[in-house]
Amino acid sequence: MTLSQQMAEHVRACFAGIWIQSHEHDEALREIAQLCHAEQWQLATWAIGTGLSHVDAQMDVSHEAAAIDPVAAVCTLGAMADGERPTLLALINFHRFLGSAEVVQAVARQIVEGKSRRSFLVVLSPLVDIPVELQKLFICIEHELPDRAQIEEIARGVATEADELPEGESLQRVLDAACGLTRYEAEGAFSLSLVRHGRLEPSSICEMKSQALLKSGLLSLHRGDESFAQLGGLESLKAFCLRALRPRPAGSRRVRPRGILLLGVPGTGKSAFAKSLGNETGRPTLTLDVGSLMGSLVGQTEERTRRALRIVDAMEPAVLFVDELEKALGGVAGSGQSDSGVSARMFGALLSWLNDHTSDVFVVCTANDVTKLPPELSRAERFDGLFFLDLPGSPQRQAIWRMYCSEFEVDHRQPLPADTDWTGAEIRSCCRLAALLDVPLAQAASNIAPVAVTAAESVQRLRSWASGRCLSADHSGIYNRRAGRRRRATIDADPSAN
Repeated sequence: MTLSQQMAEHVRACFAGIWIQSHEHDEALREIAQLCHAEQWQLATWAIGTGLSHVDAQMDVSHEAAAIDPVAAVCTLGAMADGERPTLLALINFHRFLGSAEVVQAVARQIVEGKSRRSFLVVLSPLVDIPVELQKLFICIEHELPDRAQIEEIARGVATEADELPEGESLQRVLDAACGLTRYEAEGAFSLSLVRHGRLEPSSICEMKSQALLKSGLLSLHRGDESFAQLGGLESLKAFCLRALRPRPAGSRRVRPRGILLLGVPGTGKSAFAKSLGNETGRPTLTLDVGSLMGSLVGQTEERTRRALRIVDAMEPAVLFVDELEKALGGVAGSGQSDSGVSARMFGALLSWLNDHTSDVFVVCTANDVTKLPPELSRAERFDGLFFLDLPGSPQRQAIWRMYCSEFEVDHRQPLPADTDWTGAEIRSCCRLAALLDVPLAQAASNIAPVAVTAAESVQRLRSWASGRCLSADHSGIYNRRAGRRRRATIDADPSAN
């Protein structure tokens, strides 16, 4: 539903206080002005820099005090209303003035009296920050970011030459890259692409999206060149995700994939898989640091969580990567005693979104210690699959040695260290140290303490828990602690980057 449609409904229902959350005030005012013109309603605006101004030429807005005084601006609404047709006063960035008791009292009085006078206070703000005295008086409306059709219209308005605008699948990739940007940001991204490349290219648009995410402080856009070719094994996991994210024929029933939860020993490729999945499927990979959602003020954590999830929804189609989830949610059970329930409420918001979101966002969460995860996280319909990544078998380790010896220019023909139960990360570290210290691989291995040794109890406990509970990342079906190890040793796989 568009902003003008929502405004029309709420005005007719006589909600005298309307709070519009928008980062594009000019666009929001344009839609409101078009609605008022079509319905023959009166509309005036106020901003601290320009004072009171009118859209309807017949309105009397000759109130000099209202030019700089927010209380006077609010009080003028009563004088402008004629009681016959709705009168709207749009207050731009007015949340800045609601710390004053006088302003709050004036707003409350005008909203209460506005029901009988058919006068409406409309606050335009980039965030919802309503004082407790006014929370029951305002109805909140979110001004949505431009949809795909609007972004395409902006693109065609910027790229006016025939060779500047791609067509077909290339145009769809450009629109995918621009999803989640405001109208102003999209126009700037398209213009930057024309300056750099002479045509619209997704790479320049993704750069603008990275800037937008960086400014939010909640998400980041991963831009790497990882691919499945650099991951040995994990064949069942790869096939599952590629099939879930395959393009659907036009007109077919669209069933949205939800995502996967990856459990495994540190260094077995969970993060590398999540980062390469976006490149393999042509989707941007958004990284969410759950710790960054925590705020110091009352209600800030919940507001940041909702804002981050709205941004994620707007960025569709995308891959959302949440690394080491157990570290962020490990204290949920005792949240009521430790942080007044803030972590529990944030966790509840994440669970609801995982279960209910309809956006084309594929979530990849990783964890090393399943015992610290709340049990309700892994129930059905939160994720499409719960996969376990075990230590690589002998064929995978040999391929990993060859790849990293080549990368660090180490002779792969020399004797290899005893690498039983080494992870790909440990093999990479050995090759890097051999090149750094200019020593044979067997000598460099003396600096490596495999996680299967240093955390042997944790590794065995994790394997025991996953057996019979998780899907195997290597072969089809449920992971079996003993059978999984035997089968993995027979797989002929590509080198692993982790």
